Amino acid sequence: MSDVIDHVGLAVTDFPRSLAFYTAALGTLGIKPLTEFSDGGNSHAGFGKEHPVFWLGSGKQFRGEAHVAFKASSRAEVEAFHMAALANGGRDNGKPGLRPHYHADYYAAFVLDPDGHNVEAVYHGD
Repeated sequence: MSDVIDHVGLAVTDFPRSLAFYTAALGTLGIKPLTEFSDGGNSHAGFGKEHPVFWLGSGKQFRGEAHVAFKASSRAEVEAFHMAALANGGRDNGKPGLRPHYHADYYAAFVLDPDGHNVEAVYHGD
């Protein structure tokens, strides 16, 4: 994920709905669910490419405004992420396009997940 952060987790209000949303949207970036388990009535899923770095957890009735950005390896992946997210319960929060106020090659798309979290796919160019 980075040299600073080991993993990130979000609490979700409807675990099966959020699991389906993130499986579809992150799958376009090559990120998939790697583990899923329950403990004490709460469900958890860990997503990643090689090991879990992004986690979903149930058990808290929380509607959030967290922001998580996922790396894309191309503009096409950003666009595929946006389309898959919208097709699986996400709401548009910024169509795919350049965001030159961040830097000249910052190409991103933003969606709100089923709980209102702002989820981004970003490609920084070559």
